[in-house]
Amino acid sequence: MSDYILEMQNITKEFPGVKALSNVNFKVKRGEIHCLVGENGAGKSTLMKVLSGVYPFGTYSGNIVYNGQIQQFKSIAESEETGIAIINQELALIPELSVYENIYFGHEIMDGKVINWNQTIINAQEMLKKVRLNINPSMKIKNLSVGNRQLVEIAKAFSKNAKLLILDEPTAALNEDDSENLLDLLRELKEQGVTCIMISHKLKEIVSIADTVTVLRDGSTICSMDAHAQDITEQEIIKYMVGREIENIYPKRENIKIGDVCFDIKNWSVYDPVHGREILHDININVRKGEIVGIAGLMGSGRTELALSLFGNVPEYKIISGEISIDGELKKFKHPKDAIKAGLAYATEDRKRDGLVLIQDIKYNTTIANLERVTNGIIINENEEIRIAKEFQESINIKAPSIKQKIGNLSGGNQQKVSLAKWLFVEPKVLILDEPTRGIDVGAKFEIYTLMNQLVEQGMSIIMISSELLEILGMSDRLYVMSHGKITGELSAEDATEQTVMTMATRV
Repeated sequence: MSDYILEMQNITKEFPGVKALSNVNFKVKRGEIHCLVGENGAGKSTLMKVLSGVYPFGTYSGNIVYNGQIQQFKSIAESEETGIAIINQELALIPELSVYENIYFGHEIMDGKVINWNQTIINAQEMLKKVRLNINPSMKIKNLSVGNRQLVEIAKAFSKNAKLLILDEPTAALNEDDSENLLDLLRELKEQGVTCIMISHKLKEIVSIADTVTVLRDGSTICSMDAHAQDITEQEIIKYMVGREIENIYPKRENIKIGDVCFDIKNWSVYDPVHGREILHDININVRKGEIVGIAGLMGSGRTELALSLFGNVPEYKIISGEISIDGELKKFKHPKDAIKAGLAYATEDRKRDGLVLIQDIKYNTTIANLERVTNGIIINENEEIRIAKEFQESINIKAPSIKQKIGNLSGGNQQKVSLAKWLFVEPKVLILDEPTRGIDVGAKFEIYTLMNQLVEQGMSIIMISSELLEILGMSDRLYVMSHGKITGELSAEDATEQTVMTMATRV
């Protein structure tokens, strides 16, 4: 039997106007953790969708050789039958169903024509043991943490006898503890003979876990590196990914001109009726003109809740107390449109669900938050709309064949740029960026950091919420730390270290 469980030979895949993959060759050894890296739009997810049957045989050219046999998967089900399982970034679980129902959904354990629920629960418990998840299988998915949902997805894969596990950005939405737990699990599974392909933008994780790293760029295979034969460094990976060396991922600003306080929050307390408790307690923060202020904290610390409550009370939180002032004027926002009018914009952490209309094009999404600028009465001036969209496409380097490209067909990094373009078009004084680089590659990150620096140099103020501690430390002029809905510390860029921030982030 071949050392390779998988060989993908000369895979080419085209979409209208775009060649996503061009003669890609990709080989995976049996029982290894193989990391697939590249910039957004490099073709990583497309290649894995070809492998898993999402793009069926006939829609691409080239061969898939799995376990020594050429495969022609016409569906996901056919790929799963051979032992291939893909776990996407957007988890395919049903929130209202139990854990055991989700694990065996679509391949139920039958007793004649009736589902054998007792056996289902017993088997589900076994699958959960495999992924080291000690929970009641009767729990509903909606009551689990994101990290535990990820493990349920893997348990589901094992219930289908998966031998090759594909994980697309598995730690993108996880905190550091959950991420490390998942990586430890992958190491354990490797010892049990399971082969893993992992797509990730977190180079630190890749260096720590990969047996082999394959780099794609612009739909082509650039190289494969064997971690047992050479030292693989983050800089080495970056060089092959972007085609150049990036010495400092966090670009330094040339002209730092920080002015007076332009955004001031005093004694801000908020009650969440859904959870029936106070979620923010006496928050005091301020932002100066031309300043990047970071907000750090662990998942669940209240960072996103703070942003939502400031931006016109989107989830209908009850503001118990507090004041917002912009440029010294007290403001009250009953709706996001009030916040936008006052000069506050909020780029959400979930661009696909809340930030963009995926079935619409770049042009539509760029202007949607400020339609007044492109309308004559009730009629949209399409020529003006096109001009503005093209201007933003060029200025912030949105990579797409045209502004009529549907958002859902863009890479994560380019989707994020469109989300930024949408809010830049409203010309805010203060821009809140919630996880601005989640799920995007190092090259796109660098572009977004550079853009942030340009914006504050022009006098805009930015609040950046991020779970990536190094990002917060690398980009902030000043930062606040949150824990359990409270501000537990304020630090200058000079005084902030990973240790001091984490100490403050774990205070009760």
